Amino acid sequence: MSLNARLEPVLYLFAGVFGVAGVALAALAAHGGEANLAASASAMCLAHAPALLALALGNARLRTAWLAGFLMIVGTLLFAGDLVTLRFTGSGLFPYAAPTGGWAMMLGWLAVAAGAVFRVRT
Repeated sequence: MSLNARLEPVLYLFAGVFGVAGVALAALAAHGGEANLAASASAMCLAHAPALLALALGNARLRTAWLAGFLMIVGTLLFAGDLVTLRFTGSGLFPYAAPTGGWAMMLGWLAVAAGAVFRVRT
């Protein structure tokens, strides 16, 4: 079983979790407080939920799906998690958690692009 196939359920899981979190954070942003933090976290969750779903559905055709998915999951958790923690506690997860997450998400998208070069041969 390939790494892509083993990661498929995890991609589905986080696609759903990020979708729910994105909608909940959008509602939070609409109802006051530090709306910009919740809105930014919501945007990242809602942007990456369908990307993870697509990676799960296309994992047999994209050799780099496991890497892209892993980086997007970790990046979204760090970025959105840091903003949500900052919103509710007044301090983030750790110094540079959000930028680290942002870099991980960008590297995840580059892994998707690299899949065009490292194609699965049929």
